[in-house]
This record gives sequence, C-alpha cells and structure tokens, in this order.
Amino acid sequence: MKKIFTNLTFWVLTAISAGIILGIAMPDIAIKMQPLGKYFIEVVKLFISPIIFLTITLGISGMSSLKKVGKVGGKAIIYFEVVTTLALIIGMIVVNIIKPGNGVSLSAVQGGDISQYTSQAQAFSWWQFFKDNLTIQVLIAAILFGIFLSKYKGRQKIIQPLTLISKYIFKALHIVMLLAPIGAFGGMAYTIGKYGLHTLLPLGKLMLTVYITMAVFIFVILHFILKYYKVSLWNFLKYIKAELLIVLGTSSSESALPSLMEKLERMGCSKPVVGLVVPAGYSFNLDGTTIYLSMATVFLAQVYNIHLSFVQEMTILGILFITSKGAAGVTGSGFIVLASTLTAIKIIPVEGLALLLGVDRFMSEARAITNFIGNGVATVFLANNEKEFDRKKMKIAFNEEEKIDL
Repeated sequence: MKKIFTNLTFWVLTAISAGIILGIAMPDIAIKMQPLGKYFIEVVKLFISPIIFLTITLGISGMSSLKKVGKVGGKAIIYFEVVTTLALIIGMIVVNIIKPGNGVSLSAVQGGDISQYTSQAQAFSWWQFFKDNLTIQVLIAAILFGIFLSKYKGRQKIIQPLTLISKYIFKALHIVMLLAPIGAFGGMAYTIGKYGLHTLLPLGKLMLTVYITMAVFIFVILHFILKYYKVSLWNFLKYIKAELLIVLGTSSSESALPSLMEKLERMGCSKPVVGLVVPAGYSFNLDGTTIYLSMATVFLAQVYNIHLSFVQEMTILGILFITSKGAAGVTGSGFIVLASTLTAIKIIPVEGLALLLGVDRFMSEARAITNFIGNGVATVFLANNEKEFDRKKMKIAFNEEEKIDL
C-alpha cells in the first residue's frame, strides 16, 4: 500500500481523473486550471535543451569512431522517413475504409475562428524549419561540440565538469517531475472544461477512427519493429507508463522528453544513440501527427463530398510527406500544417478546418502519445541495430518496474 502512494503513476492517474471530474462538474473553474498544465510544460522545456546538449556532447566525445556518429544519424533519418511514410499510408487507408466524414453536416458543428492558423500557413521551407526549431539547433551545436571534444587532447578537463553538471540537471528534473500530477490535472481539467464532452458527439466517429488507427499503428507496426530484436512492446509500455500518463494529461510529448531519454539509457540504450535519435525524432519522427494529418485531410474531403482520385490521394501523401516535417516547430502546428497542405492541394476548402477545432484537443493526446512511443521504439530499434544496446540492463529495468507495480 505504501508503494502505491509513493508511485508517480498512481498520482498522475488520480490527477487526470480529478481533472476530468472538475471539467464536467464545474467547467468555469476547470478552465482556470490551464496555467497549472501550461507552466509545468514550460518548466520541463527548460531542461530539454541542456539535457540534449549534454547527452549528445558527452556521448560523442566518448565514442571510439566519429564515423559511427554519421552512421547512426543516417540510419535514424532513413528509419524516420520509412516509418512516418508508413504512418501516412495507414491513416489514408483506414479513413478511406471507415469514411468518418460521410454524413457529417457542416451545420451540425459550430465553426470556430481559424484565421490564426491560416494566416501562418505557408509553403514548407527548410530554412524556416531549422530557424524555428530550437531542438534541431541544439542537436547540431552539440554534435559539432562533441566532435571537437573527441579531437581535443585536454578534453577530460571539460568532460568532467560537464558530467557533473549533467548529474545535477537530472537531479533537478526528478524534483520537477514530482509536480507532474499538478500539471496533468491542470491540462485535463482545462481541456474538458473548455471544450466539453458534448463537442465530441458530432465528430465522434472521426475521433474514434483516429484513436483506433493509432492503436493499430502502435500495437501492430511498432510491435513488430521491436519484436525483430526480441524486445517486448508491452513491457516497454509498462516501463514508461508514468511518462505516458504525463503526456496524456498535458497533451504534450515534450513534457516527458527528458524522462524518456533518461529511461532509455537506463534500459540499455547507449548515451550517443539516445542523444542523437530522440531529439531528431521529435522533429522528423512524428508518427501520431502524420497519421492525424492524412486522416483529417481525407475526412474533410468526405465532409464536402469531394471524390479524391488515386492520383490526388498520392499527391496529398507527397505534400504531407514534406509539410508534416514542419509540425514540430510552432504552437498550433497541426492546424498550421493542415492549412498549409489544404492550400497547396487546392481541392478541399480550408474553411473546413473550423469543423476540427472542437475535437482537435481531444485527439491531441492520441497524437502526443503515439509520437512519444514512436520515438522510444525508434531509439530501442536503432540501438539494437548498432549493437549499442545492453539487454542485461533492459531486463533489470523491466523487472524493477514490475516490482514497483506490485
């Protein structure tokens, strides 16, 4: 019993439940809880850049060969492109089979103001992508500094204090994560209070379709990716369950990014692989977001009774393959990328985005969780592929998590 009350998972789950109840019973008060979730995420974000920088710098400086850095990075990009393309295709197939947009009346859903998203929609620009994406900037700077240290003869004088700083940053992070239940409570209370469960009814079929598709992607595609190296997806999900609940409560995969990096190292992935793959994955491996973008685009076509030919759907896939890469750089990125995509294809009215405003927040949890799991699986897969994975550590980590549950 004592272990339950000192278990972060228990408190986060309790906080999420309390947030849902408050959102239903007293929506006006629940909306005022937004700062709790918002500021928790902002505080965690403060740790992301230094943790990425230190993890990559220390990892690369300790590698025997710099060729391995390029090899891991190259494999990671190939993996991301293959898996996200697969995610796009799965989303397109499922939405065409279930057809959640058929029969949805435009007057059945109260539209919202989409001007803030359409005004920012623009053609995808790699320069804009790198300029707005702090994670990528830190990643590149850390790689360059790590390479410099690996060649510098007096590197130990720099590495030792950096290692000490890294240790204290993670200690501070552990203290901050004790506030995760408060952040999860605020995020969930605000979502339910602001949008209300009644907004789910008109577009409930779309929401259910999105959740089913992401579940299939996780428990089929990601399951077989891990199974290739004889790693249990179920055990991995149990291992990171506290982080998954934090992502669920806050609707942000970034809120648990530092903890994910630490746990991946603890379960046997080498520091260089974790440092390179996880940050890059948050920009190039957004599995949940790509699934949602493909499904939302075809859904809107169905609502407007626009028949998309095979060539048009392939064109949409091609455009989304590029525009979806911009979904990591800006707030409200899902809508901005979607608006950009609809503007580019010139087939589906951009005004249709107003239909999605009410339910988007409820689907953002699914996107964030899928993105989060996808990046964890990518890291485990690539660590195994590079023979940078300690299976003994994995067994110890999984066993320790089972003991906590008991």
